Amino acid sequence: MKQGMSESKQAVGSKMEAKQTDIKLKAPVRCIVKLGGAAITCKNDFEKINESNLVQVSSQLRETMRIGSSSGPVLEMDWSKRQGISEPTVTVDAFNQQEAVDYNNFVVIHGAGSFGHFQASKSGVHRGGLNQPLVKAGFVATRISVTSLNLEIVRALAREGIPSVAMSPFSCGWSTRERNIASADVSTVFEALDSGFVPVLHGDAVLDESLGCTILSGDVIISHLAAQLKPQFVVFLTDVFGVYDRPPSDPNALLLREIAVREDGSWSVVKPTFEDTDKQVEISVASHDTTGGMVTKISEAAMIAKLGIDVYIVKAATEHSLAALSGRLRDEIPEDWLGTVIRYVP
Repeated sequence: MKQGMSESKQAVGSKMEAKQTDIKLKAPVRCIVKLGGAAITCKNDFEKINESNLVQVSSQLRETMRIGSSSGPVLEMDWSKRQGISEPTVTVDAFNQQEAVDYNNFVVIHGAGSFGHFQASKSGVHRGGLNQPLVKAGFVATRISVTSLNLEIVRALAREGIPSVAMSPFSCGWSTRERNIASADVSTVFEALDSGFVPVLHGDAVLDESLGCTILSGDVIISHLAAQLKPQFVVFLTDVFGVYDRPPSDPNALLLREIAVREDGSWSVVKPTFEDTDKQVEISVASHDTTGGMVTKISEAAMIAKLGIDVYIVKAATEHSLAALSGRLRDEIPEDWLGTVIRYVP
């Protein structure tokens, strides 16, 4: 079973041959994490966050980011007012008494889920035409929606003591040309990492030199950053256990445990083995998803794997996601681990 990269229907493409930054990090990046929109939001419930998943994911990230023991007290960094809580908890004295905590370099990127996709699809932002009033209004509405989600994710991480900072691609000067990345200043990401922060980026509405505007998918952002940052591994956290041979809702769907990527960009399933070697993977994309859904995810994951970086696609907020985030799978993948690993095969 083989699939070519050229068959991707992604909304925005990335050019891995883009100019590399000359900035060098003080310490290597351990992991880039993609929080799938369907995993952290209730995708069929307009602008609703999946609170339990987000809390669990944030806790797992703290456990795997922190160097040394993660069992110490969690000192929250979100000191703003929250719904249902009359006064923010500020533990100034506890911070003064705390020894410096070291974190592995992580970068977090998240999708939009039930945020942003509705506004973008209704107004046609992904198709361009910024001179049209509806598209311009949709551009503004889309960014209001996705940046509000970004803030909530940053706050959730901060409540776990993770020094997270929001970074919107539009505000950081990212832009496209014919839906391919044309400009992506990653110097701010480098500086944040070297300063001990965890950058949190997201899929965004951006300007396009040819179309006027479009949607830059978080999956495209992650492949571009992987080429620049060279992380040890990449993890996609989703609402299903990995990549299946057909939509996961199909009772006969089979989890693809390992996918091999070749130099020409084609990929094939290694585990499990199929009697029909020409069997094709069937993938569905939600009608309101303007970023290409799982099609884009696999294509961009394959591009990352070509760089020699292992990619794990796994269900969020599970023991399997914790294993992937910890880096334990780099040595050996247990038989009882549920997920998909995508690797480069020379």
